[in-house]
Amino acid sequence: MREMTIGQFYSTDSLIHRLDPRVKIVITFVYVISLLFLRDIALYGVAFLTLLAYIKLSNVPIRFVVKGTKALVWFIVFTVILQMFTVQGAETVFEWGVIRITNTGVYSAVCLFLRLVLMVAGSSMMTYTTTPNALTDGLEKLLKWMNKLKLPVHEIAMIMSIALRFIPVLTEELDRIMKAQMARGMDFKEGSIFERLKKLMPIIVPLFVSAIRRSNDLAMAMDARCYHGGEGRTKMKPLKYRNADYMAYVLLVLYIALLIVMKKALI
Repeated sequence: MREMTIGQFYSTDSLIHRLDPRVKIVITFVYVISLLFLRDIALYGVAFLTLLAYIKLSNVPIRFVVKGTKALVWFIVFTVILQMFTVQGAETVFEWGVIRITNTGVYSAVCLFLRLVLMVAGSSMMTYTTTPNALTDGLEKLLKWMNKLKLPVHEIAMIMSIALRFIPVLTEELDRIMKAQMARGMDFKEGSIFERLKKLMPIIVPLFVSAIRRSNDLAMAMDARCYHGGEGRTKMKPLKYRNADYMAYVLLVLYIALLIVMKKALI
């Protein structure tokens, strides 16, 4: 978690950074959903190359994206191993006692690994290339139709944006608390698993206290600035589609069309 970069904004000038936030939200949503329907390695290759091109156009360093993915590596590995052991097939690859791994399980685990890695990296690109304010405006604009259902769209978008923004803030706070405990002689790598869990208490408690304090300070700051929701608010920089945004939508449609054509060809 100390290496987590999800939720951070990477400040640079690129074609992706200049896109309308609504476009990037739609691209991320469609990309993640498309990964759920892929079952062939070749299709994951297309998704990987597409993401690689997207990262290249954004001028975000590959190592920055990989660093954010590494923070969830143990969760991904655990999920992949569980998938390998639970999915059974006809041909046995490895068997020891009650443990049996089949070719179907291995193939399914590989697909799941690719899916999770691409999901994490793809969804992270939205926050790397979009400021919290732009992300809030984009979400509010996309969910505007929900106003007819009497739902507080502006408040929902604000909450989601603040939640994403708090991820790197809490990560920095976690790193600061761990360094403070290590300076007092705490060693988090020694002892049994239960001893290590006990050592986490001096970290978790201050982290929760800090999170509550920060949220309270934020609420007081918003109240001091007379924030009362989205009713009657105007935008300093209204969102407007440009030619590059329409071109991005066209490329997104071509990406989905390519996946559909290749999926039918592989059947």
